[in-house]
Amino acid sequence: MIPSKTFRILFITTMLSALVALSTTVASAQSAKLEGVINGRNGSEVMLKTADGQTVVVLLTDSTDVGQVQGAFKARNKKMSMGALIPGLPIQVEGTYNAQNQMVASKIRFKGNDFEQAQAIQAGMHETKVLNQQQQAELEKQNAALAAQNAELQKQQAALTEQQKQIEANKAAIAANTARFGQLDDYYIWDAVTVYFGNGQTKVDPKYIPQLTALAEKAKSVNGYMIEVKGYASTSGSVALNQKLSDQRAQNATNILLQQAHVPLTRMLAPGAMGESHPVEKGSKEQSEAESRRVVVRVLQNKAIAGIQ
Repeated sequence: MIPSKTFRILFITTMLSALVALSTTVASAQSAKLEGVINGRNGSEVMLKTADGQTVVVLLTDSTDVGQVQGAFKARNKKMSMGALIPGLPIQVEGTYNAQNQMVASKIRFKGNDFEQAQAIQAGMHETKVLNQQQQAELEKQNAALAAQNAELQKQQAALTEQQKQIEANKAAIAANTARFGQLDDYYIWDAVTVYFGNGQTKVDPKYIPQLTALAEKAKSVNGYMIEVKGYASTSGSVALNQKLSDQRAQNATNILLQQAHVPLTRMLAPGAMGESHPVEKGSKEQSEAESRRVVVRVLQNKAIAGIQ
C-alpha cells in the first residue's frame, strides 16, 4: 500500500505534467507560420496577401523580431527595423492568432534581394504618385480655366440672348410702325406727322406745333433716329411757284423742329422741296389740292442701325 504522503506527491506531479502538456498543446495549436506579400501598412498593422489570395492582418509588437536573411544558405540574420516592412515585400511570419483572427507576429523574415526589389517598387510608386499629383494639379488648373471659360461663355450667351430679345422687340415695333407708316428703301419709318397749308401759304399753323414737338420727343427713344422733312404743293399755279412754296413750307417746319422742339441739327436730313410731285388724289379736285399742300415729317431709323437684315 502506497503511503498517503507519497500518493499526494505522485498526484501533484501527474497534474503538473498534464498541465504542462496541455499548455504545450494549446500553444502549439495557436502557433502558425505564414508567407505572403505585404500589400498595405497602417502603423502596427501589416496587411499580408497570402499565396491563396487571402489577406491576413499581421500585428507588430515591441517584441516582434524583424530580420533579413543573408548568406548563400540563408543561415544568417541581420536585425532590421520594422520600417523595413514596406508594401511589395515578400515575408515569412511566425506568430499566434488572437481572438480577432489576426496574427500577432513574433518573428518576421525576408530576403535581401526581395527587400531591394520592394524598395525599387516603392521608389517607382513614389515617382508615379508625384507625377499623378502633378498631373492632378495640372488637371485641376485646366478645369478651373475651363470653368472660367464656361462662365464667360454663359455670360456672353446671356448677353446674346438679351440682344436677341431686343432685336425681336425692335422687329415687333418696326412691324407695327411699318404697318402704320410703311418703309423706305434704307429706312424704317417709326412715326410721321403731316402738316397742311392753305393755298399759297407757307407758314405753319400753330395747331401743328404740339404735334411736331411730340414727334421730336418720341424720336429720342429710337436708336440712331433721323428726321426727314418733305414739302409739297398742289398743281394749282405755275410749276416754279409751287416748287418755291414746297421749299418754304419744308424750311418753316424744319425751323420749328430745330428751334422749338430742339432737335439736334445732326439728326435732321436736308429738307426736301418736292414741288408738285406726288399729288394726293382723293375725292374732289378741291379736296385733292388741299391735301397736296402739305409737309410730311417722318422719324426714320436706318435698317443697318436697327440690326435687322
